[in-house]
Amino acid sequence: MSLLPETTRQLDVLAAQTQATGRAPSVVLGVVRDGGLEYMTGAGDHPAPDPGTQYRIGSISKTMTATLVMRLRDEGRLALDDPLDRHLPGTPVGSVTLRQLLGHASGLQREPDSAGWWERTEGTGVDTLLAGLTPEKLAHPPHRTYHYSNLAYGLLGAVLERITGKPWIDLLTDQILAPLSMLRTTYHPQEPFAPGYVVHPLHGTVHEEPRTDTGAMAPAGQLWSTVADLARWVAFLAEPVPEVLAPQTLAEMCVPVAISDPETWSGGHGLGLELYRRGERVLVGHGGSMPGYVSVIAVHRPSRTGIVGYANAYGFPLGQLGFAALLEVLDREPVPPPPWRPGVPPPPEVVELCGRWWWMGLPHDATWVGGELVLARAGRDPWRFTAEGTDRWRCRSGANDGETLVVRRDAAGAVAALDIATFVFTRDAGQLG
Repeated sequence: MSLLPETTRQLDVLAAQTQATGRAPSVVLGVVRDGGLEYMTGAGDHPAPDPGTQYRIGSISKTMTATLVMRLRDEGRLALDDPLDRHLPGTPVGSVTLRQLLGHASGLQREPDSAGWWERTEGTGVDTLLAGLTPEKLAHPPHRTYHYSNLAYGLLGAVLERITGKPWIDLLTDQILAPLSMLRTTYHPQEPFAPGYVVHPLHGTVHEEPRTDTGAMAPAGQLWSTVADLARWVAFLAEPVPEVLAPQTLAEMCVPVAISDPETWSGGHGLGLELYRRGERVLVGHGGSMPGYVSVIAVHRPSRTGIVGYANAYGFPLGQLGFAALLEVLDREPVPPPPWRPGVPPPPEVVELCGRWWWMGLPHDATWVGGELVLARAGRDPWRFTAEGTDRWRCRSGANDGETLVVRRDAAGAVAALDIATFVFTRDAGQLG
């Protein structure tokens, strides 16, 4: 279903206004819904907005590096709580864990040592990066506080290469880019691409920035991509392709490792993904910047709706524009719930479990929906159970996710109670569990 004309008009105005006031040669936005690029808009003509033009994506590269790490975890080749020293022996900061590196909770300093700002300087190899490490690179005790670290992702890239024996970009291409048909996401720019600029604050002239090869720091921010390609990545983050990453693993990546603003709790960091609270919604994604470029992706996973944005001017407020655009779509065009359809009768052993149950004077209704036993209390997320054996069920959602429901029977074999992790539910409203 296409976006409504009034929605696209508002997106067009947002992009034009922000490009004019923020002063970027080119701004482009893409809206992703239901697995595809739904709408694209933009402003500026250096170059004109086009879904196939490359921009540098900066730290959005980290989300793909993190996905590679999680794939190796799922294959049993590493554990998230492995110390870095297990994979890079002798590293002076080897006590930090892979989980802490992924979630910016390792305490490592933000940038690697470099002759200049590493993003504007030709990079070194992995051996040089590792040789520059000292114990003083720990700016904070691990997990004491959130501290964003590009260096952490350079080290994660080194771990990937050490375990697999393959260069990071080859691993990325084989395991993510090719399977998702992201064929215009590359290590170096390929025409057509947008030159990157810094805009002079006084007279509005532009200075073109260098397009560096960041070497061992590439896993932190090297990649180039397009609106069309990153739309595929946003669609993947909304609903992963199991052959690339298990859905439960992506869900794990969206759980906070650290809260980035402990006073308001409006942002945090999971395993490679940034988390943003906007009102009652939680979005996942990442921002990116490299000299001359800014980028953003953000996804509302429940509605499978996301945004992709680029601008080729360093310092342009693209994140502000991207979130405003995504919220416009979510507010104006909420995803309708799936239609109700008649169900199928429950099997005989389930019939006697359905109906009202009580715990501590609180009513819970058990129903049979889509092959699952669902126990719900008004105003709370339901618990969904799947059969695991005779009179034994496993919860797959809500506060009891992972817990076991055991059916208790009386001497005559009739159902007497439901025991969920020692919480006993009965038919008697006056009986306390």
